[in-house]
Amino acid sequence: MRLNVTKSKNAASLYVIKSVYNSKTQSNYSKIVEKLGTEAELREKLNGADPYEWAKEYIKELNKKEKEGKREVLVKYSQSKVIPKDEQRFFNGGYLFLQKIYHELRLDKICKEISQKYKFDYDLDSILSRLIYGRVIFPSSKLATSELSKNFIEQPNFDLHHIYRALEVLAKEADFIQSSLYENSLKVSKRNTGVLFYDCTNYFFEIEQEDGKKQYGPSKEHRPNPIVQMGLFMDGDGIPLAFSINRGNMNEQLTLKPLERKIISDFELSKFVVCTDAGLASEDNRKFNNKCGRSFITTQSIKKLKKHLKNWALDTNGWKLPGSDKTHDISAIDEMLEKATKEEKAKMISKVFYKERWIKENDFEQRLIVTYSIKYRDYQRKIRNSQIERAQKLIDNNPKNIEKCRQNDYKRFIHKTACTSNGEVADNKIYSIDNDTILQEQAFDGFYGVCTSLEDSVSEIIKINHRRWEIEECFRIMKSEFKARPVYLSNDDRIEAHFITCFISLIVYRLLEKRLNEEFSCQEIITGLRNMDFFEIKGEGYIPTYTRTDFTDALHEAFGFRTDYQIVSTQIMKKNFKNTKK
Repeated sequence: MRLNVTKSKNAASLYVIKSVYNSKTQSNYSKIVEKLGTEAELREKLNGADPYEWAKEYIKELNKKEKEGKREVLVKYSQSKVIPKDEQRFFNGGYLFLQKIYHELRLDKICKEISQKYKFDYDLDSILSRLIYGRVIFPSSKLATSELSKNFIEQPNFDLHHIYRALEVLAKEADFIQSSLYENSLKVSKRNTGVLFYDCTNYFFEIEQEDGKKQYGPSKEHRPNPIVQMGLFMDGDGIPLAFSINRGNMNEQLTLKPLERKIISDFELSKFVVCTDAGLASEDNRKFNNKCGRSFITTQSIKKLKKHLKNWALDTNGWKLPGSDKTHDISAIDEMLEKATKEEKAKMISKVFYKERWIKENDFEQRLIVTYSIKYRDYQRKIRNSQIERAQKLIDNNPKNIEKCRQNDYKRFIHKTACTSNGEVADNKIYSIDNDTILQEQAFDGFYGVCTSLEDSVSEIIKINHRRWEIEECFRIMKSEFKARPVYLSNDDRIEAHFITCFISLIVYRLLEKRLNEEFSCQEIITGLRNMDFFEIKGEGYIPTYTRTDFTDALHEAFGFRTDYQIVSTQIMKKNFKNTKK
C-alpha cells in the first residue's frame, strides 16, 4: 500500500491505494483502500502537524499489519450499485487440500515427464489435477468438469477438446503413471505391501452397443448393459496399489495374474500375501501365489467342500479358541448362553472358535481353517428371518409376482407345487415356505472357511482376511461418491483414462482420510470439501462462506495452513497456493 494525493483547484485529497492484479486481463490496476481526508482537514485534526508525514507513518503501520495478517479490512457496498455483469464472485477452496497431496505425490512431475515425451501444447498437469479434484468434490462428465473447474479459486487454462486429447495420452501411459505413483507415495505415507488385497467389480455403460472392452457380461448390479471389469490391488493399509481394466465378458479369475505380474516387475515387489474372496480363488491362482516368497489367503465356501471335509467342518466337536489347546463342543454353547449372566453372555458371543487341518489335492497342499461365531450365526439368522417374512408376505398378498429368483433372493424360500395333496393337477400353482431350504441353510450358520498357504497363527490370518471389507469400500466410494458409473465414453483408451483419474482420486482421498486419522466419514469429508466456498473481495481477499466445524478445524490442523479467517487476504491465499504446490 502507498500514499496517493489527488489535487484540485480548492483542495488536495490523500488516499491509501494498493496495486491489484487482474487475472483476466493479466494487468495491474490501483484500488483505493481508504480515503484519509483533505490536507486541510488533516492539519486541523492533527493540530497543525504535517499531514503527509503522518499519512506515510500510518501507511507504514498498515503495511506492517498487512504483513502480519492483522489489518482490519473495511469494504463499502452501495444499495444502488448493480454488480458487474459476468463477474464470478464465488469460488471453491476445498480443492487446496487435495492439491497438497497431489503435489506431494509429484503428479505434476509425472505430467511434465509425459509432456516432454509427447511434446503437445496443452497443460496436462492442469487437466489431470482438475479431473481429480472434480472427481472428488463434484463428480461429473468431462464436459461438466471442464465448466465446474472454473469454480476453483485457481482458474484452469485448458479447453474441453484438450481434455479428450489428454485422455488418450493418459491411457498410453497408464503403467508408467501407476508405477511412478507407487514410488512417489512411499515418500508421502508408509505402504504396507506385505499384504495385498485383490478384488474385481464391473462398471456399466449407458451405450448399449458392445465394442472393444465394453461387453455384455455378468453384471453385479444385474443391469442389461455392456460392462467393463476393474481388477484392483490394495495394500495392507487400505491404499490402492494398482488396477487394470478388462473386457466385461472375461472370467474374473483370469484377471489376477496379469496385474500381479505387473506389480512384481514394475513395483519391484516380490514377497507378499495375496488375500482374495472365493470367487477369485481358483486353484491356478492359489498355486501362482504359493511360490517365490508369495503366499495366499482366500475365503472358502464350506458348502462347496468335498463331503468328508464338509462333515469335518460342521462337526460340533474339536473346536478351539485362539491361544488355547483346549477343545470345545459348540453344540453346548446355546445351553451355556441361557444360564450365563449378561456380562458372561457378551463375552461368549464375542468369542470366535476355530479348527484347522492341512489338505492335499492334485499335489497341492493348503491349510483349511474354519471358524464359528455366535455373533455371525445370529447375524445370518436375522437376515434370513427377514427374507422369510418377505417371502411369506409375497405369498399372502401378491403371488403373481413370484418368478424365478437369483441365488440369494428371498424368493428362494418359496416352494412351488402344481398339484394338490391328493396328487391331482391344481388349477393354479400352490406356494408355501420351503422349510427344507431353510434347514439346509441353517446348518451352515456361524461357520466361515479360509484357505491359506501360511503357517501363521489362526488369529493373525483371520485378522488379515477380515480387512477385505476395505477393498469393497474402495469400489463403493468410486461408484457412489465419485460417480464413476455409468460410463459415457466410447473409445477404449478414453475409458482406461477415465478409470486412471478415478484410481488417482481414490489414492488422494485415502491419503487425505489417513491424514485426518480416519476420524470422519467419507460423506463428511467430501461434503465438507464441497462446501468450502469463498466470496472474493476484489483487491482484498476472500471471505469464507462455509461453516467452521470440527472437520474444517482438523483439516487445517493436519495441513498446516488456514482458510477460516474472517477474511483471507490475497497475499495469504497466494501463500496457501504456494504451500500446497511444494
